[in-house]
Amino acid sequence: MQTASVKWIGEEKFVATSPSGHNITLDSDRESNKAPGPMELVLMALGACTATDVVTILEKKRQKLQSLEVICSGERAKQPPTVWTKLEILYRLGGQLDDDAVKHAIQLSEDKYCSVAAMLKKTAALSWRYEILPTGV
Repeated sequence: MQTASVKWIGEEKFVATSPSGHNITLDSDRESNKAPGPMELVLMALGACTATDVVTILEKKRQKLQSLEVICSGERAKQPPTVWTKLEILYRLGGQLDDDAVKHAIQLSEDKYCSVAAMLKKTAALSWRYEILPTGV
């Protein structure tokens, strides 16, 4: 079993330690906004999870990926618990890429490999799109 810990450091601020020993500061107070909030980290985790999959899959497909930016946007429920209810992912890719290979890599990530997406789909409608940027951008 993996274990994370969260220590309160005052106000609505916390230091979380991951199972692998890395620390991150969180701020649940969106007014002071001194660090990401917990639900922001969920969006970031979604982006990192699917980005990792896409990079790995495109590498296996021998695609020449030069850049990747994943932009995750979402809407939350109006009443507690304010879970994510709608998520949109935009993939911006650069390199010498085959359109079908990119689409297939993203589809595999979203349908099979991204564990964060799999969890979030239980409460949120998830959609995605992609742009292959011209070479040199």
